[in-house]
Amino acid sequence: MTLPVPPRRRLAGLALAATLAASGALTVLPGMAMASPPGGYADLVAKVAPSVVFIEVTSKAPGDSAMSSQGFPFKEFSQQFGFPFPQQGDPNQGDSQQARQQPMMHGVGSGFIIDPKGYIVTNNHVVEGATSVKVTLEDGRSFDAKVIGTDPVTDVAVIKVDSPDALPAVAFGSSKAIRVGDDVMAVGNPFGLGGTVTHGIISAKARNIGSGTYDDFLQTDAAINKGNSGGPLFDDAGQVIGMNTAILSPTGGSVGIGFAVPSDVVQKVVAELEHGGKAEHGWLGVQVQAVTPDIAAALGMDKPLGAMVAAVNPDSPAAKAGMKRGDIITSFDGTDIKQLNDLPRAVAMTAPDTKAKVDVLRAGKQVVLDVNVGLMKAPQKA
Repeated sequence: MTLPVPPRRRLAGLALAATLAASGALTVLPGMAMASPPGGYADLVAKVAPSVVFIEVTSKAPGDSAMSSQGFPFKEFSQQFGFPFPQQGDPNQGDSQQARQQPMMHGVGSGFIIDPKGYIVTNNHVVEGATSVKVTLEDGRSFDAKVIGTDPVTDVAVIKVDSPDALPAVAFGSSKAIRVGDDVMAVGNPFGLGGTVTHGIISAKARNIGSGTYDDFLQTDAAINKGNSGGPLFDDAGQVIGMNTAILSPTGGSVGIGFAVPSDVVQKVVAELEHGGKAEHGWLGVQVQAVTPDIAAALGMDKPLGAMVAAVNPDSPAAKAGMKRGDIITSFDGTDIKQLNDLPRAVAMTAPDTKAKVDVLRAGKQVVLDVNVGLMKAPQKA
């Protein structure tokens, strides 16, 4: 699905931020006391902490062309968050000479073991482009890891280590069942400190933060920072209900607004990646816009609802199903589309070649279309 590009927001990809070596001292501020359950969180920490890992990544610093193709504003990020930016080679030099002089970047992140055989989940942006990945367990053991599979769309990656012994693993919980206000606990590797535990609540669900077309994040006030990326967000039963991924901050540090990929999404993608597969996402082939109060009133709707089709791509699944400009999509394959962002999420998490029923409002009448969901193509690099 093609959507209008949302306004850029001040988001920090946590482990990506840490790939640029931090300069300057950290300022430690007094914390605020929080209510805790009887006995505190020690038992929960003891249960889950052995399954959380510290990830160190080495990769080549991207050249200017790579930065443009990846679409990430490295220089702007460097200036905003105070991290030194690796200097690039002279453009007049040959490729081989630039390659020899290309600096290396070292980053840190977090992950969690999901299988005693050594399968570990982390963020795609933690290991993307890595030339080496090292994993350290809570007990101090270190292993070289292999990247098994990555999915840039959902920012999920699976890596694997080979251990002679079974490793402690955690289980996924239901992000659908978690409620706003429920307690959560984050464990990770902020600023490379390792083994750090923070606590908070779920602040919001299905949050769109403008980082991509398919945003669907859990928001939490549990403190997460650079290096927490890929780390687990636990419920009070010790199940993973999210994977910490980004923060919203004017400074680059935690201000109590953090975001995690929901476990229901992570678990689905991991199932496709962990045996060397590739995550595939559905594609409809429409450009959509929000249904405003004025549009709703003009169409006789009681309130704004659904996603309005602004354009239909030629020869797309939507076009073949007879979808038209001006249609308002209110349901996709059984999922209610209450607002604009509900549609791309629903389509992306639908397997390609699935036959889906789409309810649309057309000229004041309900119409049901049968769509054969297509395959989202990987973004092309420049």
